[in-house]
Amino acid sequence: MSDHILEMHSITKTFPGVKALQDVNLNVRRGEIHAICGENGAGKSTLMKVLSGVYPHGTYSGEIRFDSEAVEFGSINDSEEKGIVIIHQELALVPYLSVAENIFLGNERSHGGLIDWNRANSEAAQLLARVGLDENPTSPIGQLGVGKQQLVEIAKALSKKVKLLILDEPTAALNDSDSEHLLNLLRHLKGQGITSIMISHKLNEIADIADSTTIIRDGKTIETLDMVRDNVTQDRIIKGMVGRDLEHRYPEHVSHVGEEIFRVEDWHVEHPTQPGRVVVDGASFSVKAGEIVGIAGLMGAGRTELAMSVFGRSYGRNVSGKVFLHGKEIQTRSVREAIDHGLAYATEDRKTYGLNLIEDIRQNISAAALNKLSTAGWVNGNEEIKVAEEYRRSMNIKSPTVMALTGKLSGGNQQKVVLSKWIYTDPEVLILDEPTRGIDVGAKYEIYTIINKLADAGKAVVVISSELPELLGICDRIYTLAFGRITGVQERATATPESLMELMTKEKESVR
Repeated sequence: MSDHILEMHSITKTFPGVKALQDVNLNVRRGEIHAICGENGAGKSTLMKVLSGVYPHGTYSGEIRFDSEAVEFGSINDSEEKGIVIIHQELALVPYLSVAENIFLGNERSHGGLIDWNRANSEAAQLLARVGLDENPTSPIGQLGVGKQQLVEIAKALSKKVKLLILDEPTAALNDSDSEHLLNLLRHLKGQGITSIMISHKLNEIADIADSTTIIRDGKTIETLDMVRDNVTQDRIIKGMVGRDLEHRYPEHVSHVGEEIFRVEDWHVEHPTQPGRVVVDGASFSVKAGEIVGIAGLMGAGRTELAMSVFGRSYGRNVSGKVFLHGKEIQTRSVREAIDHGLAYATEDRKTYGLNLIEDIRQNISAAALNKLSTAGWVNGNEEIKVAEEYRRSMNIKSPTVMALTGKLSGGNQQKVVLSKWIYTDPEVLILDEPTRGIDVGAKYEIYTIINKLADAGKAVVVISSELPELLGICDRIYTLAFGRITGVQERATATPESLMELMTKEKESVR
């Protein structure tokens, strides 16, 4: 039996006008955790879709051997029958069905045409125990958090007698605790002889867990590294991904901070469906012209709730407090009113709330400021294309035309479209919620450069991020949030990860 459970040779996949993969080779050893790295759009997910049958045999060229046997998968069902299971970044779970129903969906435990619920729930409980999840199999899965739902997906894979588990950005939406639990689970599964392939942009996790790492750039295999033997560092992976050394993860920036532009005072927000539950409690913060202000907080601290409620009260109920622009109190009772006052909010969930993925780049960029392109209610289509083309070039959005569907773009390019949309509204205040989530280091650097340019143009910029190194790398000041309260504010020059974490884990009186 071969040492390699998977061999992919000379895989080439072409879409109209784009060669997504070109002679890609991938060899995965039996029982290892194999990472795949590359910039957004490098072809990582495409390669895994070829392997799992999402792109069936005949739509690509090259050879796949699994378990020493040549395979030609026509569908996902074909690959799953062989023991290959893929878990996509967007979880494929039905929120209104139970945990057990989701685990066995399409693979029901039945007898005589009827589902055996006792067997299904019993086997589901056993699978949940294997992934370290203590949940009732009959509970609706929509009641579970994202971290637990990710574990249910793995339990679902285990129910299919998985030999090779593929995880596409498995920790992208998880907090540190849930991420660590998932990585420990992969180590445990490795001990049981299950091979894993993990696509991730979190290089610290790859350095921690991967046995081997294959780097793909521009649809081609660059190299495969033995993480232990080659003593691979994060910087070494970055060099392979971007084709050069990144001496600095964050661009050099000299701040030119002016007068205060934006201030929020004594902001209170209650949960939208749980009356009396306070999620933002007396928060106050300010931002000056040309300043980049960070907001740091653990999952559940109220970061996004604060931002969304300030931006047109698009979250929560019984919202109270004051908002000031240039020292004058303003009202932001609706999104339209907030935009008219010069506020912009780029959501952390670009796929659901930030973009219309089935529309083209042009329409997404113009969506928040159609009034600038319309006369008597009619949008000037030629001007709309002209504006979108200007942003495509200036923001380096990798697409041959602004008529391309936004959903077809990589994560980094989608994020540039989101930023373009809000920059086109010509805001004075930009609130950027997790602006680099799910994108690679090269695209992150470009986003940081864009943020710096916005500050240099005199904008007031607020960056919410769960990555403390990111906030320390780009912000002038950083507020900390815990349990809905602002617990402190530190200058970049004196802030450290330790000092921020201390403030993020305890309650204090609000800083005014």
